[in-house]
Amino acid sequence: MNGFKGGIHPHYSKEKTERLPILDAKMPERVIIPLAQHIGAPCEPIVKIGEEVKKGQKIGEAKGFVSAPVHSSISGKVTAIGKFPHPSGRDVLSIVIESDGKDEWVDGLIARPDYLKLPPEELKKIIHEAGIVGLGGATFPTHVKLTPPPEKKIRIIILNGAECEPYLTADHRLMVEKPEEIVEGLRILMRILNVQYGYIGVETNKADAVSRLTEIVARIPKEKLAETYVERSGIEWTKEVDAGPNIKIIPLEVKYPQGAEKQLIKAILNREVPSGGLPMDVGVVVQNVGTACAISEAARFGRPLIDRVTTITGAVVYPKNLRVRIGTLFSALIEECGGFSGEPAKIVMGGPMMGIAQHTLNVPVIKGTSGIVILPKAAAGEKDFYDCIRCGMCVRACPMGLLPNMLGIYGELRLVEKGEEFRPMDCIECGCCSFVCPSKRPLVQFIRYLKNELSIKRSRAKEKKEAVKV
Repeated sequence: MNGFKGGIHPHYSKEKTERLPILDAKMPERVIIPLAQHIGAPCEPIVKIGEEVKKGQKIGEAKGFVSAPVHSSISGKVTAIGKFPHPSGRDVLSIVIESDGKDEWVDGLIARPDYLKLPPEELKKIIHEAGIVGLGGATFPTHVKLTPPPEKKIRIIILNGAECEPYLTADHRLMVEKPEEIVEGLRILMRILNVQYGYIGVETNKADAVSRLTEIVARIPKEKLAETYVERSGIEWTKEVDAGPNIKIIPLEVKYPQGAEKQLIKAILNREVPSGGLPMDVGVVVQNVGTACAISEAARFGRPLIDRVTTITGAVVYPKNLRVRIGTLFSALIEECGGFSGEPAKIVMGGPMMGIAQHTLNVPVIKGTSGIVILPKAAAGEKDFYDCIRCGMCVRACPMGLLPNMLGIYGELRLVEKGEEFRPMDCIECGCCSFVCPSKRPLVQFIRYLKNELSIKRSRAKEKKEAVKV
């Protein structure tokens, strides 16, 4: 079994929800749907206050290539358009819709039983119009990933089913309950990019998911192709051979951050993405299993992305895996789970390693909300941190082969130019360094500072260069 250097083994705390089936959350009476739910340009509203909308109706239009439209997750009336709290910590232009209780779908959704025979460009357009983005948390618009530059030949697609973050089980349950949709989504992706090899990476602590996916892959009908062979004697003969996609389920070592793109590629293919590079530089596209499921539903049934599976767990009375409408408030979901089971110390969107702490429960579920984790005080950790003691634990844990100790020191001292020498832009912000640090240093925050300052510096340099050209 291949692997990657570094990484950690935190307490995974998945036992509360890993065997709980996905349930439909209660239909919200009111949703707040942000027009920025993805990496790239935010959408522009195409509805007005007072307008009646249906479930699945497009309400936000993507104006840039790196963007994705948004749709109403309920039927009802638009009651407000303005800036509202967002899980990112900012106030974001959002559309508020009050439910009419009917939950009616918009007209015009098209089911396509022959979806696997559609041209790649048409499938890509369907994915774009459905507003599908990476559902693992990164929220990169999927159609952009499926449009690599001509010189980047994609040969392999990997579906990420590792779900290595502690507490989260949404992807695990999807693989157990919706394996057919996930495999069909992978086949659609393979058709779009014209590749023959697809892999689904799943950590070995999800044996039931590995079994279900393997069962579905074994059912894929094999087309027969006639191949002609010519012997040395000149005799020509023909035989039938199996053709079609080559899909394999790859069990992976249980280690964090196994689900990071570069680590996943290393573990499955033993290929290293170069510093500053992307998976396409080694001929690979990586998508989340939840994204593949959404692609299948869009291609087969014309269904836009209006909900997602979210794990609500930690210090709540009834932890659950819920299929949640986009725009549902965190407060409503915590109430549906019976409320807090104790005094919470921190509420995180996503997992506790890479998630975003929330300052209010009046924020909505967005496309990237893989989980809502309520950490009790005992698990929240200490607030104080101390000077680096040069133990090197963070260096051994870093899956990117960086020196987090040096990056942390230069970040803390605001010495950006010195910090740049240690490749902060290669940091994936997985949090392994902070997790193992005996001095409790907020290394990820220090590194983020360096990355942000370097991004500003490079952006200004680019603007200056373009201004000189003009």
